[in-house]
Amino acid sequence: MGRLSGLVGRAGADTDRWRDRLWWIFALVGVVATGLYVAGVGVLIDFALIGAGAIAACFASPSMHDIRPARAWHTLGVAGAFMLTGAILRPLVVTPHGTALPAEAFTVPGYVLMIAALADFAYGRRAIDRHSVIDGLIVCVGATTAFSLLFAVPAMSIPGRPPIVSVLAALYPTFDAILVLLVVMLAFSTAARQPAFRLLLGMMVLIFIGDLAYAVIGNQGAFYKSPLLDIPFLLAFTVGGASALHPTARELVRAVPLPVQPWSLARLAVIIPAVAAPFALLLTVVETPVERFVVGLGGAVVVLLLILRAVSAVQANAEAQARFEYQATHDELTGLPNRRRITQILTGMLADPAGRDQVWVFYLDLDGFKFVNDSWGHPAGDDLIREIGQRLRGILPPEATIARIGGDEFVVVRRGTEAQALEQAQQIVDCVEPPTRIGTAEVVITGSMGIVPATREDAGQPEVTADSLLRDADTAMYRTKADGRGTWTVFDASMRQAVQERLEIEGALRAALTGDEFHVLYQPIVDLESGLPHGAEALIRWEHPEKGVIGPNVFIPVAEESRLITGIGEFVLRAAVRQLAGWREDGTVTDDFWMSINVSPRQLTEPGFTAMVGGALRAHGVPARCVALEITESVMVEGGDISEGALRDLRALGVSISVDDFGTGFSSLGYLRRHPVTSVKIDRSFVSGLGASASDEEIVRAVVAMSTALGLTVVAEGVETTEQRDVLGRLGVRLCQGWLWGRAVEARAFADKWGSHTDKRGSREQAAV
Repeated sequence: MGRLSGLVGRAGADTDRWRDRLWWIFALVGVVATGLYVAGVGVLIDFALIGAGAIAACFASPSMHDIRPARAWHTLGVAGAFMLTGAILRPLVVTPHGTALPAEAFTVPGYVLMIAALADFAYGRRAIDRHSVIDGLIVCVGATTAFSLLFAVPAMSIPGRPPIVSVLAALYPTFDAILVLLVVMLAFSTAARQPAFRLLLGMMVLIFIGDLAYAVIGNQGAFYKSPLLDIPFLLAFTVGGASALHPTARELVRAVPLPVQPWSLARLAVIIPAVAAPFALLLTVVETPVERFVVGLGGAVVVLLLILRAVSAVQANAEAQARFEYQATHDELTGLPNRRRITQILTGMLADPAGRDQVWVFYLDLDGFKFVNDSWGHPAGDDLIREIGQRLRGILPPEATIARIGGDEFVVVRRGTEAQALEQAQQIVDCVEPPTRIGTAEVVITGSMGIVPATREDAGQPEVTADSLLRDADTAMYRTKADGRGTWTVFDASMRQAVQERLEIEGALRAALTGDEFHVLYQPIVDLESGLPHGAEALIRWEHPEKGVIGPNVFIPVAEESRLITGIGEFVLRAAVRQLAGWREDGTVTDDFWMSINVSPRQLTEPGFTAMVGGALRAHGVPARCVALEITESVMVEGGDISEGALRDLRALGVSISVDDFGTGFSSLGYLRRHPVTSVKIDRSFVSGLGASASDEEIVRAVVAMSTALGLTVVAEGVETTEQRDVLGRLGVRLCQGWLWGRAVEARAFADKWGSHTDKRGSREQAAV
């Protein structure tokens, strides 16, 4: 099977190589055919074969190179068919008087279709911008003036011709002028000029040369003189077919715009001759009134186009400046004012002496946005931000200004009374809570908001600025988060101290990660039947060199918000696995003893988290079944595809998954069935009421029944009394932890207390944690 796949792969590669080389093979055949044509060998056959090959290449190119849309190439192929027919017919039907009307019946539609194909290429490349159009028109008018004066007017002035013949004689210079316009637009409007593009331009140059030759004999009253006049057209078919077959043909319908449209040296080299042409002709060729009219008209149009180009350049600069200023003061994602703009607006409001009402600043932060962004990806986060921006627009009055000043932070500024401001605050918080659909899921988030007012008296104080108000509102927002989230808080001066303390904790945490300030304690998880530990939970403690012990309830929220939780979590996991390996080696614990380790939702979104867990287990020789990772209910409710994928990978690794604090959030049978969970931990808030609260007992009974039905192990935490222990045992809970068996202790103290009493027979059934 592998050998067959290799053969198929090599065959496919060979096919690709031949396809990529086909263009120059066609070009080589075309050059050889041109040589035979010049030598007079099979003249019509040479022309017909190369022309037919070029037409076939135009129709085959879209499928060969996966070009979408294919219309421009197909149109060019049809144009080639008409022009080939006309070229073959011309020497056969030309009359003694120099007319070839049957041939022109094909050639004229061919030119029209070619113009349509080039226009389609220009449209597909988005080449129709005003600068390239104006520059193209300048060249086109100059060329038209020259062609008309040198070829069209003389051809139409030949006496004794039928009117249709004179019209046709004048028509081809017009076609060439339009082709010049389109070619210039294509050349002026793209920064990418691949080989297929250059070959296509070469085809147009050859057609122009051929038309020029026919225009010269047209001035002599002839439509055809020699097969040699068709050599440029034969080469044009060759180059056009090579362009269609070249691998870069797909780029001809793709837009690669120039960053600016300057009059560069290359552009001026094309434009200056076109501008000078009418005036040069006026001095050298013009004799009759008709010729003077043509030159005058052409010169006037060129001057008007130059003025239009200058005006367009000024407008473009003004638009670019306005666009730059808008981008500098507005958020790209939502179109709302950004921090810079809202600061300007707020500064103006503070300086306005006519303002009678207070200025209110509302600082909104989305709770859980970072988790959504990390779990579902940045596009989902962007959709959520846009949705919240639209909701805020819908509820705010016209006099309010809303801005997005950070990833998930919005600021609203308005004047009003205190009653109006507090009513507005509740409306803002409420508008965040409705579910937001992300893909196939619905996400429910909340908003935490801080509010700060500024009276007219405050506005007169030098320390009250836009920046200080934003800072104070931000401080009040963090107080809201600390107090429970999903609501709002009005700022008071005492909050500044809390912010300072938070910043100090964050800075100290960064130093603690590189120092030796963290250590891990262990609390036993006890089997009620034997009274012996089946496992232990690893709990981090921080001992600051100056402030002493800082509780997890203080520093863990700061670590979550500052993204330091990833490093802290990895430290705990590696330390706990290493300690378990040591206990297993010295016989402190039995082979079925497990270690329970808390995992932050953010850790599950880290790309290398599962690999890190697996690496730690392999490094210390600990079986995966002996490690249980504890997650919060929010992971099941709010976790996206990334988190769910990490849980599945961890279970595939053999690690157990436990839901911590079960019952305090969105406890649901559906969530438990959908995720690879192996156990639940009943929250201490329900355990504390056992023996005194019938409702708490019913909740525990329901959790045990639901978990048993799903084959999950139940652990009760926070057990402090024998009465709680006895009720749990009666309800069917087998495993417990809490102060009844001791607080979390150092590894040595844990081994001293439990090591010599641990059941070492190895026959005990492992808890399915």
